[in-house]
Amino acid sequence: MFGTALATSLPVSLTRHDWKESGIRFLVPVTGVAAALIVSALFLLLLQANPLAAYGAMLRGALGTTFGLTQTLVKATPLLLVGLGICIAFRASCINIGGRGQMISGALLAAWFSLQASHWPGWLLTPSLVVMGFAGGAVWGFVPGVLKARYNVNEILTTVMMNSIALQLMNFLLQGPLMDPAGIEAGTFLMQSARLPEQTRLVRLIPRTLLHSGIFLALIMAVVVFFFLWRTTVGYRIRATGLNPNASRYSGIAVPFHQALSLTLAGGFAGMAGAVEVMGVHYRLIEGFTSGYGFTGIVAALLGWLHPLGLIPASMFFGALLVGADTMQRAVQVPSALVSAILGLVVLFVSGSAVWTRRWIEKARAGVRVEAAE
Repeated sequence: MFGTALATSLPVSLTRHDWKESGIRFLVPVTGVAAALIVSALFLLLLQANPLAAYGAMLRGALGTTFGLTQTLVKATPLLLVGLGICIAFRASCINIGGRGQMISGALLAAWFSLQASHWPGWLLTPSLVVMGFAGGAVWGFVPGVLKARYNVNEILTTVMMNSIALQLMNFLLQGPLMDPAGIEAGTFLMQSARLPEQTRLVRLIPRTLLHSGIFLALIMAVVVFFFLWRTTVGYRIRATGLNPNASRYSGIAVPFHQALSLTLAGGFAGMAGAVEVMGVHYRLIEGFTSGYGFTGIVAALLGWLHPLGLIPASMFFGALLVGADTMQRAVQVPSALVSAILGLVVLFVSGSAVWTRRWIEKARAGVRVEAAE
């Protein structure tokens, strides 16, 4: 009789738990964003600015015009690609802080290859550059992955150091082998490469805006990563590695290999973001093109519950935040430092919400186990 009751009640408890867990994953990060905006409103009041007017200007700047909406999507594209790599790495219990360096390495390889193969037709060269971007970033993620797998070196330290190496490498190349010859002849010596060939430039979707076809690539990659993580054997092993490395190792899963693989793939998607940014927005490699996407992509991934499909609205939100913050600064005449502080507060609160999300989910799961035992 007890067994029958347990068999009947357990699915109901698990279903209720699933809904509760999903609610926690959604509400806690959203509450973190709201708390960050409330704290930011206090800073606005201290500067004698109207918070409602400021946030209204932010909303109008991001979504109120065609230009603002397209700029939001432009900003969301690299965030989505970087965030997809972050999702893969975090699912294997690896923390990838190297998005900036991986974007740079992917963009470097793509820009160099485009100038070397400028005689290729567009239908062949354009996808080749996307692949080159992925490969460049993957190499930059492979190094920390191997160091972690073989020598258990902390990947946070190695990915951060690889950022500096990539930055200095780009600076060296843009002041030497990759410097724009036209700039040298004009005596300007700007830190930028020559313009990419015409056939490699991504199609602009709306005239007189920067919105390009890379947004479709990012959305397709989100679906691909979802199927990879939840519908393939390798994806299952990556997720199992992150959930319980000891149990995974006992069941025969090569934990170090899958951690190295996750960091390599994370670097590849960040490198793809770098290539797409160069091909779709700047049409050349320039200093500072990463615009903080490497770190913001981490927070977008956390806000999207480390799920590829959840990352889509999260990246859109942060894209709107980046675009709207500039409009807010001009509308209410606040210092640019305050705009950076608001973005930093959102990052801080969303990152901190991940800790509470994990604690409350563990508490909810413990309650389900007690309920099932009774």
